[in-house]
Amino acid sequence: MSGMPALDAALLAKASGIRVLLLDVDGVLTDGGLYFGAEGETVKRFNTLDGHGLKMLQRAGITPAVVTGRGSAALRSRLAALGIVHARYDIDDKAPAAAEILAELGLDWGEAAVMGDDWPDLPMMLPAALACAPSNAHPEVRGRADLVTRLGGGMGSVREVCDLLLLASGHYPALLAAYTGEAA
Repeated sequence: MSGMPALDAALLAKASGIRVLLLDVDGVLTDGGLYFGAEGETVKRFNTLDGHGLKMLQRAGITPAVVTGRGSAALRSRLAALGIVHARYDIDDKAPAAAEILAELGLDWGEAAVMGDDWPDLPMMLPAALACAPSNAHPEVRGRADLVTRLGGGMGSVREVCDLLLLASGHYPALLAAYTGEAA
């Protein structure tokens, strides 16, 4: 863990029982910008650090899931590439959609981390065991988050949360060792 910043023991303890990470998309997995092509199609920019972190979560048995107010072919393609199968699109009221995903997984809010960036995300962040926000989230959201990442949405902020969950679950050293050849 030589490259990881020191993490607060209370935050690690809070993250230790997490089994699902529920994510908003625009402003969390992306920079929040909406890009439209000439034909009106939506184009999105995703960060590969976030993608790899989500794949590592799955290897550790922590399920990534998405609840978003928008849906696009670009998003569906990216989630499919990452192997994320639990997703709800075009959702205005996010807490019930998140609760459906939790029920599908046989989990409850006490096993959920949520990352959001704006007011519509608060109803699913507030009951979660761990609430997270990127550094460029709305101030009301940052003020209610257990963790505000150093990086902004779409810039690796989700990876920071993934790394926290991997550390808290004890999987980080072995996953890293698979790439470095160093002892876990």
